[in-house]
Amino acid sequence: MSEVKRKYVTPGELIATGNYKPISNVIKVKDNFYAIKIGLAEISHEGIRVIPLSGPYIPKVDDLVIGKIVDYSAFSWEVDINSCFFAYLPAQSVFGRNFSPDRESLPERFSIGDLIYAKVVTYDRTRNPILSISGHGLGQIPKGEMVKIGPAKVPRLIGKKGSMIKTIESATNCRLIIGQNGIILIVGPPDGVLLATQAIRMVESEAHLASLVKDIQSLLSGSREV
Repeated sequence: MSEVKRKYVTPGELIATGNYKPISNVIKVKDNFYAIKIGLAEISHEGIRVIPLSGPYIPKVDDLVIGKIVDYSAFSWEVDINSCFFAYLPAQSVFGRNFSPDRESLPERFSIGDLIYAKVVTYDRTRNPILSISGHGLGQIPKGEMVKIGPAKVPRLIGKKGSMIKTIESATNCRLIIGQNGIILIVGPPDGVLLATQAIRMVESEAHLASLVKDIQSLLSGSREV
């Protein structure tokens, strides 16, 4: 497997020169590649990309998100997914094709304020995202401590093959439910929730640092304070 090179960049900064493919948030001028956003540049055999360190969540089909029910009509729930857009969860996708507003009551299933774990099934910028809760682990989720981070930081929080999140869960005795929209729900004992929150905040502030994994391990072992 080829090595992936990473470095922190600012807009207009030269990332690399050579025969690469521009993937995202970079521009190519002759053989030079420049960043167009503040973020973490990744150079690999696939090409060059910049992962922004800030910015709103832009929905993508198949994303798993944590959302809060904020309203409902006769045929759908309106869901806040930490984006510029509210999402909609159709009643038919919850109750089935034979759904009838005369028979089923939406607020009896999900009330305003309820949290759900859902998948984005439709989104094309011409209309609001459509969600589904069909699938393993999807649906209403328990109350817990909600933490928001920049959506671009979520991959760093998860880590390679889930390594970072497993480390945090093991050290804190907490369950972490992660939304690709930058919302994380922590469920566990109070002291574990506090430590997990500190770890998540460290990921948010140090996502661009190569020492992140070591710093998280030091925090969780008690040898480093936030």
